[in-house]
Amino acid sequence: MIKVDAVSFAYPGDPLTGERQEAGALRDVSLSAGPGELVCVAGANGSGKSTLLLLLAGLYAPNSGTVTVGPYTSPRQADKLRLVAALAMQDPDLQILGATVEEDLFLGRDPKDEQDKTAVSAMAKRFDMDQLMDRPVQALSHGQKRKLCLAAALLATGQGDEPISLLFDEPFSGLDYPAALEMRDMLRANQQAGHTQIVTSHDLEPIVDLADKVVVLHAGQVALSGAPGDVLDRVAQFGVRQPCAWQRDTSIEPWA
Repeated sequence: MIKVDAVSFAYPGDPLTGERQEAGALRDVSLSAGPGELVCVAGANGSGKSTLLLLLAGLYAPNSGTVTVGPYTSPRQADKLRLVAALAMQDPDLQILGATVEEDLFLGRDPKDEQDKTAVSAMAKRFDMDQLMDRPVQALSHGQKRKLCLAAALLATGQGDEPISLLFDEPFSGLDYPAALEMRDMLRANQQAGHTQIVTSHDLEPIVDLADKVVVLHAGQVALSGAPGDVLDRVAQFGVRQPCAWQRDTSIEPWA
């Protein structure tokens, strides 16, 4: 479960001038997502999409308002959010720290510990990476790097009573067609497993039919929020392109 309640945030200001960075700032943002729900957060560059995910992941705390993920609420428990929220960043190269797939998955774990070995092996198999354990990360495709980031993030979270919340920043960016289909399959499987998912995107085409709700951010504020069919007529005015099927006959069709 995720709940964002009246959250405002600005990045720390310039140490010399004290001026705060306006790009990516959030103002009075509220949204919620329950178990098994996928909320697509759309918006133009600089609208605050990535910033919202950083707050949900506990990497920053709101200046005002609250962020709740599972049993923990930020700002009071910002560091605890990392136990229940797994973030897959837009640029996987910023998130991968190991030299090989195996090394990256074992970060923070003991390769000699049987429990850790079992956990890593199961996660690698879940993401079809069990045959790639010795592969240097530089040799991975963009799609494989994204899968590695999510697998490593899930291993780094604690396993509580409810499914981990998953945060995806522009997951379709840079993917070829087969990898995009694989990403869609992963998102569907996460829904069926009961994971709460927040997925940011500047392009609704590959994701809108999977979304339970679409939230459009504009200049750090919620401009639109609702079921896809209730908001798609108005997304273009906030820098988000309507899906092709909607432009043609106002229908939401599976992307394939």
